[in-house]
Amino acid sequence: MDFTDRTGIVDALYRFGLGQDLKDRELFASSFAADAELDFRPAAARWGAEPPLMTGRDAIVDTILALFDGRVDTTHQVANPRVTVDGDTARLTALVEAQHLLSADHGTHALLKNRYDVRLVRDGERWVMHRVVIENAWYTGDPAAIFG
Repeated sequence: MDFTDRTGIVDALYRFGLGQDLKDRELFASSFAADAELDFRPAAARWGAEPPLMTGRDAIVDTILALFDGRVDTTHQVANPRVTVDGDTARLTALVEAQHLLSADHGTHALLKNRYDVRLVRDGERWVMHRVVIENAWYTGDPAAIFG
């Protein structure tokens, strides 16, 4: 694996987080393959929620951005990325700390520390996420107020 691959692979997760934080649809969508899957079920199970498996880049982007639009402010930080590459596929594991604040009342929040297990594919010159599984390590605040 060369440095360019490692940087590009981790960048897919950076685009995921920053796209949400900036509410930038194009940036957020650029992190996913067209047939991507995002599985937030393991994380949400920690507080009793049962979201569906999200499939397809457009559905993932539409669902997440609509959930937060005008209602939730976020900041994401990525730490401890570990990368393996096998040709045009890769695996990335990382810790992501995600702060979620109700826009109208920053006193209502959920701070999540999640473990990400990401499968990626090469898409031309960049890497995109094909399958993302998110597990929660711990949280503070009220995730139910944020995610419903």
